[in-house]
Parts: sequence; C-alpha cells; structure tokens
Amino acid sequence: MKKIIYSIFLLGFLFTVSCKKEATLTTLQPVSFSSAIKASATSATLTSKNDSSAVLTLSWPAVVYPVKASVTYTLQADIPADTVGNNAWANATSVVVGNDVLSKSYKGADLNTLATSLGLTPGTAGNLAFRVLAYQDRYAYSKAVTVSVNPHQLIATYPLLYIPGDYQGWSPPSAPTLAALKFNNIYDGYINIPAGGTYYFKYTNAKDWNHINYGDGGNGMLSTDGAAAGLKVPDAGYYELSANLNTNTWTYTKTTWSILGDATPGGWSTDTQLTYDAAKQVWTVTANMLSTGSFKFRANNAWNIDFGLDANGKLAYSDSPASIYGSNPAITNITVPVSGNYTITLDLHDPSNYNYTLHKN
Repeated sequence: MKKIIYSIFLLGFLFTVSCKKEATLTTLQPVSFSSAIKASATSATLTSKNDSSAVLTLSWPAVVYPVKASVTYTLQADIPADTVGNNAWANATSVVVGNDVLSKSYKGADLNTLATSLGLTPGTAGNLAFRVLAYQDRYAYSKAVTVSVNPHQLIATYPLLYIPGDYQGWSPPSAPTLAALKFNNIYDGYINIPAGGTYYFKYTNAKDWNHINYGDGGNGMLSTDGAAAGLKVPDAGYYELSANLNTNTWTYTKTTWSILGDATPGGWSTDTQLTYDAAKQVWTVTANMLSTGSFKFRANNAWNIDFGLDANGKLAYSDSPASIYGSNPAITNITVPVSGNYTITLDLHDPSNYNYTLHKN
C-alpha cells in the first residue's frame, strides 16, 4: 500500500513540474548601422570663395530599433589619431543632427571652423574622421569615414569696437573688442578688469584715438564727444559689455560662469562652478560628466546669460541681455561623447569666436 501511495505522489510531482513554464530569458535585441556613413567627397579644399557653398554632405542609413519611435542621430568629428585607444572619440566635436535625420551638410565656412578647431593647420591638408551615433534606448555607432580637408585662414570681418581703459593702459591697439556678429550696429563682448584701478574705459571704432570715441552720456547713454568722461563699472570682475550704436546705449553685467545639466555632477539643480584663468583668458573646470545627459554654460547661476550650440555645433547664446541675441529657443544643449572625467574650457575673450573645448582626462 505504501508503494502505491509513493508512486501516486511521485507521478503527481512529476506532472506538476512538467506543467510549469520554463522561464523566458529576455535580452535586448542588437541594433546596428547596416553600413558606414557616406561622404559626398573624399577631400575638400576650402577658400573664402566656397565659404557660403555646400562642400560636404554626410549621410547614413537608418538604424532600426525594436520599438517604433524616433531615433536621435548625432554626428561626431575628430582627427583619426584620437579615434583609437582607450579614449577613442573622447575629444570629438559632436553635433546633434536631430530625430530621424539621415544627413548633415557643411558649408565651407562651417567645415573650415570645424577643421581648425580640431587642430588642422590652414593651408595644409589633414584628415578628419566622422561617425554617427544613433540613440533610442541605447546607442549604436556607425563605422567612420575619413575626409581630407584643407582649411584656409579665417580673417575676422565683423565690425568691431575697441575697449581701451585704465585696466590695460588706455591703449586702443592692444585693447579687447566687442563684435557686431549680425552687422546691425549692436556689439557684444567680454573683458576682465582686475582690482586696483579706476575701472574706467571707453569704446573706440578704430585702434587709435583719432576716430569716434564713445564715453559716458549719462543714464546708460553713450556720448561721441571726445571730451566725455569714460564709462565705468563698479568694481573688479569679468564683465559682459554691449553697445547699441542705433540708440547710443550700453550695458554691463558682471559674470561668473558654471555648467548646469544632467550631464554634470550637480544635475539640473546645482551649478558646477568654473574658475577664471586670467593668463589664458579662459574659464575652466574638471568634472565627472555623463554621456546620457546634457548641459549648458550659464552666468551667475541664472538663465539670463547662457550658451548652448547652434545648428552647426558652434557655441551660441541661448539668452543674453544684449538685444543682439535675446532668447533663442533653437539653441541645443551640449553633450560629452562618453562618460568620464573631463576638463571643460569656456573661451569668451574673442567676441568673433566664442568657443569651448572638452578634454577627456
């Protein structure tokens, strides 16, 4: 009888076990580019004559993810030597092309700026490597394509105002400048005024005192009377200055700089402060950054003056008190290509070329 009961129990146990479903192992389906990106040309010789013409178009196939949703594509450019090794592509320049956008064209001037910012020498052909990152719930990376680029020397042609003052010996030839990037008589720029002086300066429209000088007209106004008193800021510091020659007005804003965003140590709630290097005329910080987030540069821990990227990946104002810019919602955030420790540099000393660098340590 015991044997019968044991047999019935064993059969019931085996039947129960056999009826249980096997656990299903869930894995992410692999995604990838079906081919490398394509370049419309293998080489580009850049001159002032093709600054406004399309000289290079890069295109790539769509990456198909399991979920039918938009895919964000980012184009990266770097010199080939920086695309190998443990820090491959860490110093690349990245441009978010957009959702489901499968090509990016460069005009001559934009490609020239990219090439020189990555270290290519004007007048000498050098190689640039390009690849594309696709992202939905995870990244896919294309194979790279290499293009030979021969950049030319850029000569600033923007209208300038010079800022001689007590802080630099009242010398117009060696003075910092404001630039009118939109050729609309509205100028913008930055100067560092150290402690210990009078904090007076003027604007001049030439590298001398023999042309138009702009002094204090009272109540934020500019005077073209050469005998007018100088313009003045309250104390030492790093100032954004503007001049509107349509209305003969000017503004100043004392600034410190930081980064803010979910790519930074403080997220979107706490600014990570930059430190000013007066000798190099740049702001820097070393911080652990995340490639899954983004950030912007901003002044005074507020959104009154801040920088992101324009459509060509160039540093540009999102907001500025100078009416030359105002608020520009088309500006995108900045990203790092891979997570890690970076030295980030913000360079505002040349108003014709505000720029930044990301160096992975």
